[in-house]
Amino acid sequence: MTEDNVAVAKGSAGDRYEISVGDSVAGFAQYVDHSGQRIFFHTVVDDAYAGQGLASKLVTFALDDTRTEGLRVVPVCPYVAAFVKKHQEYGDIVDPVTPEALQAISS
Repeated sequence: MTEDNVAVAKGSAGDRYEISVGDSVAGFAQYVDHSGQRIFFHTVVDDAYAGQGLASKLVTFALDDTRTEGLRVVPVCPYVAAFVKKHQEYGDIVDPVTPEALQAISS
């Protein structure tokens, strides 16, 4: 794997960000947009790509894109929650997980 064959983009369905290595989707971060918030609820990277920093690249792209779109982040996903806790530069766009946010992802 080289940096040249790794790409991150919003998925075509508009409900997740995907990271690809070559022609293969290696992982994704799923979300729901609700009331000005992007609620991230599930992030996964295929075991074949574990330990290569892909989840971090994926979440960094997703959070930067969310900021650009003017939305707030609700980190329901444990990986995203740990990431924003460690990377304080995203603190200004993070909202706490609320019952309303949890309801939005179960709808």
